[in-house]
Amino acid sequence: MIKKLIFSAFILLLAPLFYAASDSGASKVAKAPLRGDPISGEGKVMVCAGCHGVDGNSVVGQWPTLAGQRESYLFDQLEHIKDGERVIASMMGLLDAYDYDDLRDMAAYYAAQKVKVGQADKSNLALGEKIYRAGNLNSGVPACTGCHGAKGKGIESAGYPMLSGQKAEYVVTSLVAYQSGQRGHDSKGKSMQGIAARLTLEEIQAVANYVSGLY
Repeated sequence: MIKKLIFSAFILLLAPLFYAASDSGASKVAKAPLRGDPISGEGKVMVCAGCHGVDGNSVVGQWPTLAGQRESYLFDQLEHIKDGERVIASMMGLLDAYDYDDLRDMAAYYAAQKVKVGQADKSNLALGEKIYRAGNLNSGVPACTGCHGAKGKGIESAGYPMLSGQKAEYVVTSLVAYQSGQRGHDSKGKSMQGIAARLTLEEIQAVANYVSGLY
């Protein structure tokens, strides 16, 4: 009888610790990322149409295509721009009137659009494909497929952007900006700085051309 009482008391003493551990574990469960409303977003992106096209397919090489881009990546970039962490002269103050829910809606709208993939130039296509799919072992450049996928679709869960159909001119400008340190404010950006630093201008132009026609 005494042994049973001691055992019961021991269980009662452990119970709070058990529940505390359970609550702690539950609090560490990853929460699903917030998603925007693409329908609401359609009415908020008119300010973007001049550079990125009505449906997010840019018609000018220096401005990126946003159609079909990963929603999480788009929101992150819009947030960085709004907060002044990523400086783009043409977008200075453009997002001041929008809150973070607006930015999520805008990102959701563009993510729901279909990207129009262009025709890559054949002149340096082979080199671009080699860099994208195999990297450059001699200079330590990893294959782009590891983060952006075999078809350039990116990885939503990891926040890696889609490259398929992106404007070649914009990709060149971005990689050069990574090289110089003008771009790369977060951990992924820092990784891109290291990769871009190992690329030659010829390789940059080739891989930019390749992804512009990748699908």
